[in-house]
Amino acid sequence: MNLYIGREASKLWKRFCAEISTEISLLIENWKYLLGGLIFQYIHGVAAHGVHYIHRPGPILQDVGFFLLPELGQDKAYLSETLFTFIFLSFVAWSFHPFILKSKKVYTVLLWCRVLAFLVACQILRILTFYSTQLPGPNYHCREGSRLATLPPPDNAYEVLLMNFRGVLYGCGDLIFSSHMIFTLVFVRSYQKYGTQRFIKHLAWLFAVIQSLLIIASRKHYTVDVVVAWYTVNLVVFFVDKKLPELPDRTNGAALLPLSSKERDTKTRDESHKLLNGNSVDPTDRRQRTQVNGKIPEDGNAVHVNTTINGA
Repeated sequence: MNLYIGREASKLWKRFCAEISTEISLLIENWKYLLGGLIFQYIHGVAAHGVHYIHRPGPILQDVGFFLLPELGQDKAYLSETLFTFIFLSFVAWSFHPFILKSKKVYTVLLWCRVLAFLVACQILRILTFYSTQLPGPNYHCREGSRLATLPPPDNAYEVLLMNFRGVLYGCGDLIFSSHMIFTLVFVRSYQKYGTQRFIKHLAWLFAVIQSLLIIASRKHYTVDVVVAWYTVNLVVFFVDKKLPELPDRTNGAALLPLSSKERDTKTRDESHKLLNGNSVDPTDRRQRTQVNGKIPEDGNAVHVNTTINGA
């Protein structure tokens, strides 16, 4: 029993080291993309902070969502942030869950390169839209009479570039379209494609719908901000995903992982067996090979030889 546990632990450790080594090599190759995506998150934050200086409070616009959904009030406004935090942390935990699990289909570094590409494309469109037209914010701290509704002119550029915790939570003017929905939909679509649990996929879409309703009910965004996010983010992810190379599937032989000596021997025997039986080693070549008189025709069709026996 102890020998079996020790052998399995050794295999697990070797696989873990191989996975870590692979992720590190991928990080070395793709660190520029990850760094660029992270830097743009700061740029997006600065842009959202900057529009707060030109925000002017005013009467709340007529909104169908505000008529249909009761207002949660300031004491329950935390519900939407709580759900968003849960979605965010759940996706991060899933993307970094142990590499040794066979249920993990993709590599963490490559997955986050893709996710950041989706986020950057959506956030560029978002910056363009909320700087084009400033709407009076419906949130409680953005309404007329609140001291946070309009920020005093900055004394220097450093004040604009320095975003404190309050500036992130109490922004105004960055409305169309919702940043919370950008992250939520990008995460949900990523798990829809690369996740393995069907129940969690359905639950994730349900959470996205609930998140949309809570954002409107807490008056953090107008309904148009959420509606535009739904079709814009999905379209952006669809088209950007078509332009990016497909991620290697680590569950099918772990293409990027080095093979052990045992795995190499097994693979060699399988290939030899396929060749002896007239099958191509290339997995994409699925043609049936029929052996006739010791020869294997290339077109995969049996050769029929008609023999005519002439009688005397």
